[in-house]
Amino acid sequence: MVTIRLTRGGAKRRPFYHVVVTDSRSRRDGRYIEQIGYFNPIAKGSEVRLQFKEARLEYWLQQGAQTSDRVQSLIKEQRRNATQQAAA
Repeated sequence: MVTIRLTRGGAKRRPFYHVVVTDSRSRRDGRYIEQIGYFNPIAKGSEVRLQFKEARLEYWLQQGAQTSDRVQSLIKEQRRNATQQAAA
């Protein structure tokens, strides 16, 4: 099964995550099919906290990829922010 989940990067106590499409049997930071975004939980100021390649995300969801719980909440956050910015 193909899943969309986070892989951890960054240094100690400075996490940085990539949103990747991977086989569910792969290790957390192992091989992946495609990188479709990133998440920086400690972003400050003008740094971008969350970014997805929307077209690729939609493609993989249409192909039947399952999302992890955390990625699902990040997708909702991204879409909520996009609608707020469009309304402003």
